[in-house]
Amino acid sequence: MEISNLVFEFCKYLPDSEKYILVNQLNRCSISIPSNIAEGCGKRTNIHFAEFLSTSLSSCYELETQLLITENRNYVNKEIREKLLLLIDEEQKMIWKFRDTILIKIQVVLSQI
Repeated sequence: MEISNLVFEFCKYLPDSEKYILVNQLNRCSISIPSNIAEGCGKRTNIHFAEFLSTSLSSCYELETQLLITENRNYVNKEIREKLLLLIDEEQKMIWKFRDTILIKIQVVLSQI
C-alpha cells in the first residue's frame, strides 16, 4: 500500500491534461496491486491465490511502464518516481517469489495424488 500512497502523491505533480488519462491509470493499477493480493488471500485454493498474485504482478509491470512514460515525457518529481521504481522492483521480486512458493506447494500436492 506504500506504493499506492506514493503514486497518489506523485500524481499531484502531473499536468492537469493527464488527469483523466495517465493519472487515472497510475492510480488504478497502483490500487490493483495490493487489492489483488488481498482478494487472492480470500480464495479457497492456492491455484486461485496464485492467479491473483499473477494479476497483481501484471499491475506492477503496468505501473512501472506508466512511470517510465512520465519520465519520457519529462514530467516533474524525479525523486518520487525513482523511489517508486525501486519499490516496484522490490514488490515484483516479492510477488514472484511468493507465487513460485505457492506453485511449488501445488506441484507437491499434485505429485502425491
